[in-house]
Amino acid sequence: MTTAAAPLLIDVRSEGEYAAAHLEGSICLPLADIGARIEQLVPDKQQPLLLFCASGVRSDMAMRLLQSLGYSQVENGGGAGQVAMRLGCAVVRG
Repeated sequence: MTTAAAPLLIDVRSEGEYAAAHLEGSICLPLADIGARIEQLVPDKQQPLLLFCASGVRSDMAMRLLQSLGYSQVENGGGAGQVAMRLGCAVVRG
C-alpha cells in the first residue's frame, strides 16, 4: 500500500506578512520570487505543493506559474486561515 506524500506548504505572501504570522511547517516563498527560486528549493516537479496566501488570489497566480514551469501536483489552498483549519496547522505569531 502506498501513501500520498504530504504536500509542502508554501506561503506566497510577503516576508513581512510571513514574519507577522505563518503556518507551522510552511516555507515563505513570495509570489514575486517564486519563479526564480522554486527549482532551487523544490527540484522535484512531482512534489505535492500546497500554496496559500491571505485570500487565495496570489496563490492562484503562483499555482498557474508553477504549472507552466512543469510542476504537476500544485494546489491553491486559498487563504492561510482556510489551510490552517483544513490541515489542523498551528499558526505561529511573530
